[in-house]
Amino acid sequence: EGGKVEVQGPKGKLSVAVPGGITFEQKDGTLVAKRSSEEHRALHGLARALVANAVYGVTSGFKKELDIVGVGYRAELKGKTVSFALGKSHPIDFAIPEGIQVAVDKQTHIVVIGADKGQVGQVAADMRALRPPDPYKQKGVRITGERLKKKAGKAGAKAGGAAA
Repeated sequence: EGGKVEVQGPKGKLSVAVPGGITFEQKDGTLVAKRSSEEHRALHGLARALVANAVYGVTSGFKKELDIVGVGYRAELKGKTVSFALGKSHPIDFAIPEGIQVAVDKQTHIVVIGADKGQVGQVAADMRALRPPDPYKQKGVRITGERLKKKAGKAGAKAGGAAA
């Protein structure tokens, strides 16, 4: 209705804006995306994916996990904020937005859970941006499973035989 698809489930309610020229019809319990012309072909897959993510989000939910690596680096949950100690002179308070749940395990593992895939990813990215992983010492906040490229420091460059 009016360029929007509303999806409701056990994890909440989401409204997805659908690009113009794409309509959705419900047939036999499934949603089918239809395009008005061949010019809307590129938007067809986008609209279908957006609605599919909304359906998956309100039924199962999305989850991103972050790890904090570094001596003295930790996080703790304080009501609707997460307090980070990331080697700075002050603790960093991160406000948790509506529709997102955050769990902190063992002070170094954070789980971000929510129904909206984009919002879950954005909150995880904002937390990572507080102290991105350092390529030299590998310290910082990283998404679980993220592969980092380790760089050699000044001593490693000298040992490599490069004339300075």
